[in-house]
Amino acid sequence: MGEAAEIFYPNGFSKICNGTTKQNLDETHQFDSSWFEETIDDDLKWSFALKSVLYKGASEYQDIALLDTKRFGKVLVIDGKMQSAEVDEFIYHECLIHPPLSFHSNPKTVFIMGGGEGSAAREVLRHKSIEKLVMCDIDEEVVSFCRRFLTVNRDAFCNKKLNLVINDAKAELEKRNEKYDIIVGDLADPVEGGPCYQLYTKSFYAKILKPKLNENGIFVTQAGPAGIFTHKEVFSSIYNTIRQVFKYVLAYTAHVPSFADTWGWVMASDQPFSIGAEEIDRRIAERVDGELLYLNGASFLSSATMNKTVYLSLLNETHVYTEEDARFIPGHGLAHRL
Repeated sequence: MGEAAEIFYPNGFSKICNGTTKQNLDETHQFDSSWFEETIDDDLKWSFALKSVLYKGASEYQDIALLDTKRFGKVLVIDGKMQSAEVDEFIYHECLIHPPLSFHSNPKTVFIMGGGEGSAAREVLRHKSIEKLVMCDIDEEVVSFCRRFLTVNRDAFCNKKLNLVINDAKAELEKRNEKYDIIVGDLADPVEGGPCYQLYTKSFYAKILKPKLNENGIFVTQAGPAGIFTHKEVFSSIYNTIRQVFKYVLAYTAHVPSFADTWGWVMASDQPFSIGAEEIDRRIAERVDGELLYLNGASFLSSATMNKTVYLSLLNETHVYTEEDARFIPGHGLAHRL
């Protein structure tokens, strides 16, 4: 018969066209010639050759999959979007965690919104000064299978400093009386029908999040694609929204190979970010257990310098995230399809 042809479907798995489908939700399957496909935009897709599917299903909140790919190792996919890849997740998570903890004079308490895979918690717990870390993720199923399959984060999940909470981060922050030195937004991208877009709004930042920061506290969030062609999807809007709430706001970017794009983060505080590259390096060396693989002082400062096109977009952006007027990256969450 020859080799089976493959037909690709948006944000999903290829089907082998010989009368069978290589999918089973109950067990891991090994694939010789199957691919996973992610829609980057209406006219652009990004495909990964698979070794196996470790997990595939839908929770109450989102479609979730854990794949073993040939190029990027184990990858976490939520609502059809790559969230993290084994071989390069250190770029994303070092950029998310170490800048705010390095700029803070003495970070002791951290609250992570999202972060179910455990990698952000792992990086926070490398800082010797940390006394308490709260990680609040809405999706228990994501947390459970990440604890099972992502062995690199096993120590973080077992750390006594970690308080793991399964809840909506907005509701959890609202009901807590304590304040934090650092609040981290390690959330899924804002997609239409997804569970997270309300955690990118001005009202959430101003009324719920900011009051939970200590006086010299720092907020940081992942802010979506920040490439020359993609930065206007959500990155510039998230940046401008945060500017309405905090006095000092710093956007920075890095290329993440498994995301097939430059990625963006936004860090904010009512205290200025005033330390230089040498001081960043000194603080990392003194405070962090082990060596970072990606971030140092010079690379961070350069990452906060935008090219002309992105710089002008950030400067001139007028859109502010609200519950009624949100921007989304291409794709849809589970609620949109119900």
